[in-house]
Amino acid sequence: MRRLAAAFVLALSLLAVLSSFGSAGNKSICIDLAESYESIRKDAVAGQRSALFFNATAKGCEELVTTLLADGASLEAKNRLGTMPLAVAAAGGQVALVELFLQRGAPIDARNIEGSTALFQAILEGRDKVVPVLLGRGADPNIPGRSGISPIAAASYMGDPRMVELLLNGGSDPKVIDRTGKAAMVYAVGRGFPKVAQVLLDHGIDVNAHYGNDLTALMWAAGYSSEAGVEDIVKTINLLLDRGARIDDQDDRGRTALMIAAELGHVAAADLLVRRGADIGIRDKIGKTAHDLASNDALKAKLTPN
Repeated sequence: MRRLAAAFVLALSLLAVLSSFGSAGNKSICIDLAESYESIRKDAVAGQRSALFFNATAKGCEELVTTLLADGASLEAKNRLGTMPLAVAAAGGQVALVELFLQRGAPIDARNIEGSTALFQAILEGRDKVVPVLLGRGADPNIPGRSGISPIAAASYMGDPRMVELLLNGGSDPKVIDRTGKAAMVYAVGRGFPKVAQVLLDHGIDVNAHYGNDLTALMWAAGYSSEAGVEDIVKTINLLLDRGARIDDQDDRGRTALMIAAELGHVAAADLLVRRGADIGIRDKIGKTAHDLASNDALKAKLTPN
């Protein structure tokens, strides 16, 4: 029995690293997993069955998963991260298993150690075929996941307009502000996703809403993150201005979108804001203008008041 158990553990360890296979590769893995299970099935203990259950779920081995459920595998088991099988299936895009587990009563809103639900993990992995299944079965679209971020904020961060649309139609609240002072719109514009920003605006988000530190969406776009492409940021800023963003609103330091772009050296954003009518003479709460804050001489020259 010990030899069989050792062989079983070794097989699982080897198979667990094979994560980049296509459907043919997964079929082969499922066959190997099924053979490994048959070799110990009569003497398998709960821990072995559970480990195999999680592995088979991740690989989409539907037949083996069904067998393991019949043999006592639990849908409320947790792996080392506190994740239940439903979330593993959701993250892996295993639609058939997600439906099976829900039919068998899997806890739909169970959270792992990080706080993430099956829905949240499906969003992070871009599983747009799984998300409507979970929403249709009553998954709560507003339970925050990792770092307290809402599902729709996570979808916005990932830049997935289809996912954002699905969540909005499923009842997700796009106005929720997380503990860092950000909402879905902030993540969309700060990372340069104009299509996501447009979906949010089309669903009634106020283009001039103020978030943490009194920052607006336009300010976040002007101070975009390093992951954003300049062309996408230009499109995002134009979208916000075309939809009525007030170009000279100020944050809690008295700084405008232009000042933020100037301080960070975002030349294209600063140029665009000036062309769209930003006031270069506005001073912040300590008396500095965009010219004073500009991080390089070229920007300073462009932002020198006449």
